[in-house]
Amino acid sequence: MSEIIRTSEIAKIYKMGTTVVNALQSVTISINKGEYVAFMGPSGSGKSTLMNIVGCLDTPTSGRYILNNHDVSDLSENELAEIRNKEIGFVFQTFNLLPRATSLENVALPLIYAGYVKSERTEMAMHALDSVGLADRASHKPNELSGGQRQRVAIARALVNNPSIILADEPTGNLDSKTSYDIMTLFHLLHEQGNTIIMVTHEDDIAHYAHRIIRLRDGLVESDILNENITQHQPMAVSE
Repeated sequence: MSEIIRTSEIAKIYKMGTTVVNALQSVTISINKGEYVAFMGPSGSGKSTLMNIVGCLDTPTSGRYILNNHDVSDLSENELAEIRNKEIGFVFQTFNLLPRATSLENVALPLIYAGYVKSERTEMAMHALDSVGLADRASHKPNELSGGQRQRVAIARALVNNPSIILADEPTGNLDSKTSYDIMTLFHLLHEQGNTIIMVTHEDDIAHYAHRIIRLRDGLVESDILNENITQHQPMAVSE
């Protein structure tokens, strides 16, 4: 497998007045194309900071970060934004959908920044919606969808640019148990199709859907293990 992510001794220090917070301390990890990895850890462990750096939302104070052969450790804000749009599909706990836009318009949004013309955007967005079982909800706005459907729209938006990695931050945090299982089954199917998935969660039962679990504590990697007990998946209830 080819390596898609490598961090080398990255550290992140935040200064708030006279207080210095070592959010990450010398974190070195490697993730290959096609892996399904969960970042785990309690509040304050550094998992969110690591996600922000891996997602090019922030830069390390020291160390190097290589994403798909790009050294992104010292890029400018504009360069980071370009890399984010091209390389990373984000799925957030709160969905982050535009309330007045249809499902189709929400999914097509990254394609506007990428410079696609409208006919291409529509075709690609419909394909992404179809891949998550929501082609028949293309004209619906977020308030006309269930929580699970809104998260599927967000996943379709993450997929539409064919990114190098899908980065999911607490993707089931706002969903009930049954809908959470459906969303995790969808991630399983996306992984089987060859997508590289990195999921951030503090929930053990959600982390066990991933094939590899990296646990952080106090800004350090506490453990990095293959998951021997991957949660088995049930068929997804697309209409929910």
